[in-house]
Amino acid sequence: MWIFLNDSFLSIVANRDLSGVLLVRARKAGDIEAVFPDASVRKGEGTDYRFRADVPAEQVAAALTRRVNAIDYTNFKDSVSGRNRHDAYFEVWEVMRQWGIRHG
Repeated sequence: MWIFLNDSFLSIVANRDLSGVLLVRARKAGDIEAVFPDASVRKGEGTDYRFRADVPAEQVAAALTRRVNAIDYTNFKDSVSGRNRHDAYFEVWEVMRQWGIRHG
């Protein structure tokens, strides 16, 4: 699952080794901690996602629920912090807009 938040981009997948625990991955330092401040983040060179943390599924669900309940913006793109993140998200938005036009 890809999660685009206004201050972090996460990839959350099943953990092959730990039942009830999800593997939370990020490409940018600090993105995991923005959502899971108590997570023990490890840095791995040579991986698609450089930053990773094992987070219990219940904690992932609770953190995402808090984020959903805190939404106070009417336009996601305008809420994104940082110009570089905003521009990257806009590129994804445009690709998906074009995909929707072709396949919607």
